[in-house]
Amino acid sequence: MRLMSIVSTAFILSSVPPVFAQDRGPQGARLRPGVEEWADFVSREDGFRVNFPAEPRVTTTTYTSEYGADLPARVYSASRGQERYSMTVVDYRPVERLLTEKSKTCPPFADERCTGIGAGAAVGFGYWKTDIRGALVWASWQFMQRDVKVTHYMWNFIDLIEGHQLQLTNNRDKSRTFVAIYMHENRLYVMEGTVPAGDPEPGLFQQSLGFVDSDGNGIRYRDYYDNDYPPPPTVGRGRGAGGGGAGGPAQPPRN
Repeated sequence: MRLMSIVSTAFILSSVPPVFAQDRGPQGARLRPGVEEWADFVSREDGFRVNFPAEPRVTTTTYTSEYGADLPARVYSASRGQERYSMTVVDYRPVERLLTEKSKTCPPFADERCTGIGAGAAVGFGYWKTDIRGALVWASWQFMQRDVKVTHYMWNFIDLIEGHQLQLTNNRDKSRTFVAIYMHENRLYVMEGTVPAGDPEPGLFQQSLGFVDSDGNGIRYRDYYDNDYPPPPTVGRGRGAGGGGAGGPAQPPRN
């Protein structure tokens, strides 16, 4: 199976008529009625842009972090035939408050998760700092617990924002799922694209991801962005603004 190059991906995406966001809250932009081609969907509120084959349905849910914080999340999902596509955005910004409150119920002389005594500044208060730092790994681990074969797992970046990517084959129906997970400004972004056995991999869905500010302008950094450190300076416009900023390296499909 041939590799998908970034150049060819950018060319294919540029041929799709873009539909940019209007100020419509978490749903971002509506796709034009009757248009069957893939089109841009932008959520200013949740800070991302991605291509969907149809206007996504938006639902709210709760995501439980590794250390037990129940966090608000939104799921954007769309399908085309047997293909399924989704973006889940988890808001980790309340985690400090939630786990700090939870730590107040710890018994006296509890472990470092509650007290942090003798373990440095990274622990204590319910491990909220550890929870944020481990969010990418925790989200990746959830996919590994499914009834799947992990055929590829890699570190990656989109507009220099670091993340994880996985490729999975379902052990029952042999469908294939591409997963991309990123952390930006204490929000976790989890993309899933699933196609039936024998269909082309949903790589274009992953490659279309971009991050945007509250005005819908694309964000691209001058150096690698790690959610645990102060952000580096931005440069130009990322792909969320319709720019041509490249993402991470091409991902080799694995059967």
